[in-house]
Amino acid sequence: MTLMISGLYAGLTAVLVLALSYRVVKFRRANKIGIGDGGHQGLSIAIRAHGNLIENAPIVLILLALAELNGMPVYLIHCLGTAWIVARLLHAIGLNQGQGGYHFGRFWGVLITWIVLLTLAVANIGFFLGL
Repeated sequence: MTLMISGLYAGLTAVLVLALSYRVVKFRRANKIGIGDGGHQGLSIAIRAHGNLIENAPIVLILLALAELNGMPVYLIHCLGTAWIVARLLHAIGLNQGQGGYHFGRFWGVLITWIVLLTLAVANIGFFLGL
């Protein structure tokens, strides 16, 4: 069995990682800040948007790949993968537009990420238990 579907969402995640990383580099170059955020709120927010994706992506992508290997229906893998990408886009946009405070995108991005993570965790535990 191949991991083509989870590979698609890993690839899309990688593109998002690069886009958020570019924002950090752009802020650093514009403000001549090599390490840390130099007290610049925009850079601090860009760092957190990138960091939050990096913190969540490994476990979600591992669980997605395992669910695919364990025989989760294709439509569910696509639903969860799409929800993951939408959630991470919402979070990044919300964190930036909300300037680190409350924003619709940030709230729903986190909530959907947690739902995807929990769903994948429960599904993989269920596969182990034979449910």
